[in-house]
Amino acid sequence: MDWINEQRLLCQRYGSIYTESPEYMKIGISLNVKDGIYPIHGLRHPIERDTTGWYIWAGEYSEDPEFFVSLHVIHLNEWCPEVAKFLGLSPGWRFLSAPNYEDVWEDLSLLDI
Repeated sequence: MDWINEQRLLCQRYGSIYTESPEYMKIGISLNVKDGIYPIHGLRHPIERDTTGWYIWAGEYSEDPEFFVSLHVIHLNEWCPEVAKFLGLSPGWRFLSAPNYEDVWEDLSLLDI
């Protein structure tokens, strides 16, 4: 998992400060990400305890309390390796990814939680 160079380049391209998502920390991810559903959405809240602040889901968002499960970053390669390049974006950033489409933007409202 040598994603760091790719993450740094993506941060540089979009103007985000690189903020590591260590392999031992956790993300919130929807189970349907493993199903190849698009688009894939991601947003990053502030880092807290053992979590990176990342929430990643596929398709439509759900308010269901069981929509997100906890996953260590190191296991993302088994679920959805194509989103690993976004994990260096700082808290307060979002992404949207689909085949042949990528959008990344800053959303400072994510910092107010």
